[in-house]
Amino acid sequence: MLRSAEFVDMAPAEICAVLLDRGVYLCSEATMYRILRRHGEVRERRRQATHPPRKKPELIATAPNRVWSWDITKLKGPVKVSYFYLFTIIDIYSRYTVGWMIAASENKAPAEQFPSLTITKYPIWQGQLTIHSDRGSPMIAHSVAQMLNNLGVTTSRSRPKTSNDNAYSESQYKTLEYRHDFPGRFGCIEDARAWCTGFFDWYNLAHRHSGTAVHTPFDVHFGLADQLREMRADVLASVYRRHPERFVRGAPVPPKPPEAAWINRPPDLRHDDQTIPTQG
Repeated sequence: MLRSAEFVDMAPAEICAVLLDRGVYLCSEATMYRILRRHGEVRERRRQATHPPRKKPELIATAPNRVWSWDITKLKGPVKVSYFYLFTIIDIYSRYTVGWMIAASENKAPAEQFPSLTITKYPIWQGQLTIHSDRGSPMIAHSVAQMLNNLGVTTSRSRPKTSNDNAYSESQYKTLEYRHDFPGRFGCIEDARAWCTGFFDWYNLAHRHSGTAVHTPFDVHFGLADQLREMRADVLASVYRRHPERFVRGAPVPPKPPEAAWINRPPDLRHDDQTIPTQG
């Protein structure tokens, strides 16, 4: 009776009342709850649509131009509810912003032009690059997916409502919004472009990341980090030879850049495991 079409949407209190109005008493409200609880149907007794869990994206980049993270954020315009749309693509290995653009709208036209123009600036061959993004409507547009496929680029998507799947872009936007001179609102789209020009020059050429052994994105992306690390090592070795007493833990060495960057590092790898899995 509780599963019948008439009563499946009703709470036990309502069912008891309807039955009593018809001169019928089967059991108390508490008994109905006890029966439902025994069958795990206290909350919902209708058949529910079930969706398979979304697969967690797990991507690895062992060099620049292997995995890019693409996202869009809104910049406030001169008046309330007016926005400009900042498109960015960041290389997860080097943290280098390989491309950015500001558009007046978030439609598929700029979304389609932006990645294609960015990809053609770099020596990327078929099958080399994966572009990861969230599930915003411009990113999942059929025309955008077809364009990337024609360029030989693999696409990857974040799980719904899972910002950690696109952590590199999210982190960059946080850095942008916390800059000391970030205006909060921009008077016009030209103001937004001018400010972002300065920001991304600073981000690529001067900002140093702990995740890249405190090198700038430019140095890592264009292969200068190893040479700079050797120079740092020479400086530290020279200081150590002159004043070894200052270093109670032995000769200092500069940090070594990680061999890989991950989106969702597999849980079976230890934190210090630098093993690079075989890639097909």
